[in-house]
Amino acid sequence: MITPLPAPPEKPAAAVSGRKEPGLEPRPAEDGEGLREALSHLTESGWYWGPITAAEAKQLLSESLEGTFLLRDSSNPGYLLTLSVKTSLGPTHLRIRYADGKFGFDSVVMARPHLRQFRGAVELVQHYTLAHQRVASRKELPPVPEVEDSVVPVVPETTLLLKLTKPLHRSAPSLQHLCRKAINQHSHSLQDLPLPDRLKDFLLEYPFML
Repeated sequence: MITPLPAPPEKPAAAVSGRKEPGLEPRPAEDGEGLREALSHLTESGWYWGPITAAEAKQLLSESLEGTFLLRDSSNPGYLLTLSVKTSLGPTHLRIRYADGKFGFDSVVMARPHLRQFRGAVELVQHYTLAHQRVASRKELPPVPEVEDSVVPVVPETTLLLKLTKPLHRSAPSLQHLCRKAINQHSHSLQDLPLPDRLKDFLLEYPFML
């Protein structure tokens, strides 16, 4: 089970002032099959590092390329997890809250009041990783010629833009796990694959691409 570290980090301003920080929910107990499944996916991922400190995560990411990330237990008892990621300015840490059966980034820290919520932490990180890939792909396309007097609608940003490129694994993934991720990348319906039920069950144990 995920447990907090004994030494919490510096308190946010809201906590110092005595106000309850929005999104700071009590650490949940085992509260259903959904949470157990989410934590199982986390363990299967290979890039969940458990109870390491922010300093240890920083050291692990210090020599990595920008966009490399890992998940670890949060040292703040009000949060389950923290995403540590290497940015252009060095490693940084984003808290992940768990509330009402959903995982999401701390909206106070990210200054975003309406960030998307997900059933699992792996699903959360995969969403933002794929979002970055889509943005990067659009930047590589040739520019669209401007049309005189055309009206281009402005689409409001509805997601947090993070540069997440690849996870930092604790050890080399097994061949079976690599094959499972490759199948997940190229299949939209695992149940329709011409495979024995035993193999389908193995694929469904980790239905992600990361």
